[in-house]
Amino acid sequence: MYKIMLADDESIVIEALKFIISDTFGDECEVAYAKTGRGVVELAQEFRPDIAIMDIQMPGINGIDAMKEIQSFNPSIIFIVMSAYDKFDYAKQAIDLGVLDYLTKPVERDKIEAVLKKAMAINDKRKEKRSNDLRIKEKLEIVVPFMESGLIYSLLFGENDIVTVNKYRELLSIPEESAYCMVLEAGERENERVSNEVGNGVRLDDKYDVIREAIKSTVNCIVGPIMSNRIICIVPFNGEEIRFAERSVLIENIRKKLHELREAFDIELRVGVGRLKSWRAQGESYREALQALKISVGSVSHADDLEVGPRWENDYPIELEREIFANVAAGLVTETGHSTREFWNWMVGAHSDDEGDIRIKVIDFILRAEYDSYQKGGGMYRFDSRKDYLETAYRSSLTDLENWFVQKMSDAARRVNLLKEDSLKSPIVKAVEYIREHFRSDISLDDVARMVDVTPYYFSKLFKAEEGVNFIDYLTALRIEEARKMLSGDEFAVKEVGARVGYQDPNYFSRIFKKNTGYTPTEYKEKCNEKNK
Repeated sequence: MYKIMLADDESIVIEALKFIISDTFGDECEVAYAKTGRGVVELAQEFRPDIAIMDIQMPGINGIDAMKEIQSFNPSIIFIVMSAYDKFDYAKQAIDLGVLDYLTKPVERDKIEAVLKKAMAINDKRKEKRSNDLRIKEKLEIVVPFMESGLIYSLLFGENDIVTVNKYRELLSIPEESAYCMVLEAGERENERVSNEVGNGVRLDDKYDVIREAIKSTVNCIVGPIMSNRIICIVPFNGEEIRFAERSVLIENIRKKLHELREAFDIELRVGVGRLKSWRAQGESYREALQALKISVGSVSHADDLEVGPRWENDYPIELEREIFANVAAGLVTETGHSTREFWNWMVGAHSDDEGDIRIKVIDFILRAEYDSYQKGGGMYRFDSRKDYLETAYRSSLTDLENWFVQKMSDAARRVNLLKEDSLKSPIVKAVEYIREHFRSDISLDDVARMVDVTPYYFSKLFKAEEGVNFIDYLTALRIEEARKMLSGDEFAVKEVGARVGYQDPNYFSRIFKKNTGYTPTEYKEKCNEKNK
């Protein structure tokens, strides 16, 4: 249905246009009309037309001014000007307003029909675009919370995988290089613990959507899911520090919003705010936010006001330290070596007179990296594996110490990498051996997954990643290859081969064989016999 508005002070023109539209388009169009400039503006506000056929000269407000007014509240309307005036200045003003066509009276019927069909096509495309945009927006409204939760999980509970974090940031259009964590907690604290965590978590869940929007309207942030009686938020921020005035405004805005929520839902809410950190260090900001909640009784507690969490001297390269241990945890051997050497250069450059502290720091880093490598990758821990560390650290020259430092840190990353690879490959290697031994039997994906003690879903993913094909295709290829060998000789009859390679139904075997070779088993055997003559 198209809404068409006619604007002309001549009744005969109005009636002629109504007849043409009705006769050509029938029930597809709803028509309304006005004979004055003011009348057409008022009609447009009420009728909300898709298309308007306008005369330039009408009593009161002229057509050009009326179109400008109508565009102010209905920018998508399509104007067609039809006037007895063909003056250049009128035509130019109409074109500047984006008018679809400027027709000079009298206008032939076929031209009116043609321009209306053109306007309808444009209107259809616009409606389709608006519909698609709405669908996309609806999908985003569903998907975005999941992506935000994924980002928060990767930052706080993942393995510090900065690649994954940056992917989420790209998807969510977050250019800021720093952020801080806020934790919203429901419930009153008694003796450093929140009373009735479960009950408050349920109440928080009931109002989650409203609270989520309230938080976002107060602070431009990423909002995670409910965890017990808490909601974790990450606030992207541009700059190296949050100034006192900005911190004060933030706290006051949050405090007011918490008061509104408390009044609306009768639920006690508090917020802890961590310090500004790099994306890699959001775990620290999260712990600071929790500590701020724990030690303060205010509705909003900021780590900078409470002196919670660790601090470093101004020139200490804490981001480089974080990068080193993130590389170790990810099993990135080369990157660990580069970042470790960079840290060494900082130590000998900034603390050349503190050789003893440098040696202690080397031991500190190596022990932490090895601990992380055992935690992340597993492996056998041996009590006596470090018996020469102290001697090496304190008796080596600085050059030898540097090389040992880099080597040990790289070894820790290598251990993580190798053990991760083994953990992925081991069940698949076993599975392939089992499949090759038992493919002639009636085996399934579940059977093989159970044999290697991996859930079928995860086994299917691992198998495809390792072998490049799914389980069924791999099993089928083995069976067809064995069937071809058997059919190429004289030892087995065609009807025996299918059962011997795992297909009890001869018809099914014949279909599978032809699908993979282009021949039925009988045709393939005959072809082989001809070659062997």
